[in-house]
Amino acid sequence: MPDASSSSSSLRKELTLFGVYALATGTTLSAGFFLLPGLAASKAGSAVVLAYALAGLALVPAMLSAVELATAMPRSGGAYYFLDRSLGPLAGTIGGLGTWLALVLKTAFALVGMGVYIDVLVPAKTPEWFHYAVAVGLALAFTGLNLRGAKSTGRFQVILVVGLLFLLAGFIIVGLPQVELGQFDDLLTHPTEDIIGTAGLVFISYVGVTKVASVAEEVRDPERILPRGVFLALSTAFIIYLLGMVVMVGVLGVDDLVGTLTPVADAGAVIAQPSGRVGAIVLSVAAIFAFSSVANAGILSASRYPLAMSRDHLLPAGFAKVSKRGVPVISILFTVSIIIGLVFLDPMKIAKLASAFQLLMFGLLCLAVIVMRESRIAAYDPGYRSPLYPWVQLVGMGVSALFIYYMGFLSILFTGVVVLIGAAWYWRFGAARVVRQGAIYHVFERLGRQRFDGLDSELRGILKEKGLRAGDPFEEIVAMSHVFEAHDGETFDSVAHRAAGIFSANLSLERDGLTQQFLEGTRVGATPVTSGVALPHLRLPGIQLPRLVIVRSTKGVDIEVSEIGGADVEVRRVAAVFFLVSDRDRPTQHLRVLAELAGRVEQQNFMDRWLAAQDEQRLRELLLREDQYLVVRLDGREGWVDQPVRALNLPEDLLIVTVIRAEDLIPPKGGTVLARGDRLTMIGSEESISVVRRKFGVT
Repeated sequence: MPDASSSSSSLRKELTLFGVYALATGTTLSAGFFLLPGLAASKAGSAVVLAYALAGLALVPAMLSAVELATAMPRSGGAYYFLDRSLGPLAGTIGGLGTWLALVLKTAFALVGMGVYIDVLVPAKTPEWFHYAVAVGLALAFTGLNLRGAKSTGRFQVILVVGLLFLLAGFIIVGLPQVELGQFDDLLTHPTEDIIGTAGLVFISYVGVTKVASVAEEVRDPERILPRGVFLALSTAFIIYLLGMVVMVGVLGVDDLVGTLTPVADAGAVIAQPSGRVGAIVLSVAAIFAFSSVANAGILSASRYPLAMSRDHLLPAGFAKVSKRGVPVISILFTVSIIIGLVFLDPMKIAKLASAFQLLMFGLLCLAVIVMRESRIAAYDPGYRSPLYPWVQLVGMGVSALFIYYMGFLSILFTGVVVLIGAAWYWRFGAARVVRQGAIYHVFERLGRQRFDGLDSELRGILKEKGLRAGDPFEEIVAMSHVFEAHDGETFDSVAHRAAGIFSANLSLERDGLTQQFLEGTRVGATPVTSGVALPHLRLPGIQLPRLVIVRSTKGVDIEVSEIGGADVEVRRVAAVFFLVSDRDRPTQHLRVLAELAGRVEQQNFMDRWLAAQDEQRLRELLLREDQYLVVRLDGREGWVDQPVRALNLPEDLLIVTVIRAEDLIPPKGGTVLARGDRLTMIGSEESISVVRRKFGVT
């Protein structure tokens, strides 16, 4: 059965660094700051400050694990997708449904929770129906915003979060000088078990930081932006929670803090004396910003879980449909309808119970990193790797178990019920529709059991989408490649032997052995062959720089191919063969280069341009990225004629890789003197190429 995730309907990559930061921060600074401090203080006294600090530190292992998984597999669905691909679809279904429910509850909780701050804003107490009307109205408004796409949602989120941070910064800056140190008498004497139990209670305050992983598929350059956005968000949340709790305890005192549902507004009223009303109103506005940002980002994040599960046949197919705007409309509407229903069912009590399930998910995310790494899947290629592996993950799993223990029986019971519901759904609906297993089967394979090869293919597809990483020498490999034309009627064995001879001469490798390895890879199905192109590839020890041999055949070369592990053989005719040899110790770079080659040849009209290319250099240029190479002909105006290459004032990362003079290819060296009419091919960063384009007047 084909994987739905491979559908051509895809989400748009519209979220920038500020968008990621705003989503992560906005879903974190909400109820944990504006509602929970009073309840937490009733359990931990002034040591509630330590409880919030401990909860923030305890999140670090799960955050590091989630970022690693998200940069390796930037797909919608966050925890669902990671658990499904690592531990298998049963764990994925449980994690997906449970995390979706927790996000929905938190969003409904935020919409209802702002009612207590609305009462602060208006002179007279508002009726309960008014709170419900505001909650439903905001839910519908944010639904309309989400239906416009992640870009619009992210922009509005930035506005909300900037306003929120501005107001909270004022609260902390004005409040810290008014803190009375005498309010912290029991800070270091409070029972440890109460502090740990309270940390488990407020741990849910920080979890929004990791939920941005559910929209990783919509992030531009996720390998770079996701880690930065998440780390900045957690740092911001940790500082604000810590200093904000110091202000609340130090200004109000534990006795006044305990039991209040508007601790920030109450503290603002004290800080702003004698105009206490103004302080309460300003901080209530901050609370409205916070709850609105949670609702906005919560709808965005939660709606991606049904989308991802539908792609994998674990929910009805309609949830996977994406509009022309790149928006999962049905998934958003379904999620919002459940949120509105929960608004009328008092989600506050249930949301507290969901904390234990979130802790379970964080422990499983840490386990997922261990499974993915120990699976030894070469295509598992995270842009960020969690440090101190596996100790960070083991600590994260232990902390999650400890906090769950202190959460109490009802929270554990709720988690058990959610697990049972997820398992029942999988066995009733998904088991018959799903034909994959997780990376844990690759661990089993190392222990003598079975593995699931489909995951390798899926991760390689993700590699192709992510593209090259900074430092990958793709342009240099292409520019230095050897190109030759296949003879009419030449066999693939002969072509492979000629290519092996080139590698043998350049790399001091044995020619016949290389030939046999290329042919064997094709026979066992390890050589990608599609759309008239074949990509034989090897990883060998001691290769400093990957090497490429390019072969063109205008008449076509017949090649026998088979599926991996299959016995059936099919003959296909190809017009292009790319032989790639890379270092054995850099498997992920090898796969990224291979994936980039595959992406190049899949471009529209590639084969027509390939067959029409007039010389070797134009064949190479078809593979180069347009923003990182430039071909120019010297006419004397640029001042480079009669100058040696070493004398040119070139950007540091710009390299002249070929000089064609009167149809002759000249390998450029520092002493090569350029002449009028020379055709130069240069490679470098996008910025350097832009500098040279301006110099030559190339648009």
